Amino acid sequence: MTTALIALPIAAPMLAAGSIIAASRYRRICRLVVQAVSAAVLVIAGVLIAQTADGSVVTMQVGDWAPGVAVVFAVDMFSALMLAVSSLLVLVCYTFATAAGDDAEPLFGPLVLILSAGVYGTFITADLFNLFVLIEVMLLPSYALLIMAGSKAKLAAGRIYLLVNLLASTVFLAGLAMLYAVAGTLNMGALAGAASENATVAAAGAVILVAMAAKAAMVPLHGWLPRTYPEASPAVTALFSGLLTKTGAYVIIRVYSTLYDGDERYVWVIMAGAMLTMVIGVLAAVGQDTLRSILAFDMVSQIGYVLLGLALATHAGLAATVFFLVQYALVKAALLLCAGAVESAYGTGRLSMLGGLAGRERLLAAAYAVAALSLAGLPPMSGFVAKLGLIRAAVLDEQYLPAAVAVVVSLLTLLPLLKIWTGAFAGALPGPLPDTTRTRPALVAPAVVLAAVTIALGIGAQPLLSAAETAADILSNPTIWAEAVRGG
Repeated sequence: MTTALIALPIAAPMLAAGSIIAASRYRRICRLVVQAVSAAVLVIAGVLIAQTADGSVVTMQVGDWAPGVAVVFAVDMFSALMLAVSSLLVLVCYTFATAAGDDAEPLFGPLVLILSAGVYGTFITADLFNLFVLIEVMLLPSYALLIMAGSKAKLAAGRIYLLVNLLASTVFLAGLAMLYAVAGTLNMGALAGAASENATVAAAGAVILVAMAAKAAMVPLHGWLPRTYPEASPAVTALFSGLLTKTGAYVIIRVYSTLYDGDERYVWVIMAGAMLTMVIGVLAAVGQDTLRSILAFDMVSQIGYVLLGLALATHAGLAATVFFLVQYALVKAALLLCAGAVESAYGTGRLSMLGGLAGRERLLAAAYAVAALSLAGLPPMSGFVAKLGLIRAAVLDEQYLPAAVAVVVSLLTLLPLLKIWTGAFAGALPGPLPDTTRTRPALVAPAVVLAAVTIALGIGAQPLLSAAETAADILSNPTIWAEAVRGG
């Protein structure tokens, strides 16, 4: 029964997308379908988390082809957690989009479903070519969502987004061709540890990782993100933040842990990239003057934290990375939804045109404060637990420079977040507004929900910490995962 559930996160959204395209005039029905499918995937993810809690791997072979040729899906604790957080974000961000009126476009709901199917698929596939296909499934609807209701700024951002992602996909495909030419397979189970034994395989894997570093917006391949994400609608920006860059980070972690088997000869490259990403992202964020541009550059900075644990190449580092990635996806989406609520109600995200919102929007201000404190790593929020885990893992591994960089960048993260608070929430509005100008509860509720989750994950961190430990068991020793995939 559990095996049969694995394909549903891909199949259900794709089938639902086709059905609501045919019934696009019935907006209420379309909304219910998107929300029901996302909720169903969340339930499936919960079942898979329970199934993999003992460290087992659930696999499914598509078709009746021979091993090595068949498409294999595999779910362990890491992929189940990512499936859960992604489906929750789709549900919350789509709910915000309906409140903001983004779904007035008939194709908005179907595009969100197709995008989500591609994202879910990247978490469960165990074949690199199938991974490439699913990434392209993500790319096409994401481009359409970005330029929807296309202003000149959106179209310009769309060109940058499309060109960069097509180039990254081309590089990815070249890496796959190199890898297949050398190894004769793209099944990740069969490729486990191959890069640590064969320099040519390692070079092909490096090409794949560079492509995914671009999609994850890792420095120096990050410039496209702050030039594109803020131009999308607020709901789409939050959705992209929670899904697309996190998918890139997931693939980097999975491919390096499996293909290279945590080979310590190459982790210095990831470590250097992680530290540069943390520092450059946060410094660039300080110089921005709109809500979403600040948060976009900070998004880049936090990706460095995700990669830090991988670069440590220890069990503690990988466990901290899994915890950080799960909670960070929720926290950043909460901040972007707060920014989106402000823009929807007040017509701007420019700090010079805002102020005094803490007095007018107390619930929204509270949601922002909670998410901001968590992002900066202050207790008792989930971000504190996550960053403490990463810093502790670095110290235990005697990696004192990365630990120091993580602490300093965490403190610097407060600067752009305080800039938003003082510019938008503190002080007074630069001009008079009618008393009726308020964010509607439906716009505030999604951010409040995610802020509540980050408090819960901070105060009650143990279940997620245990799940992260289980995920790290397989990432640090992928033999069980590889054997399950080969026999899948």
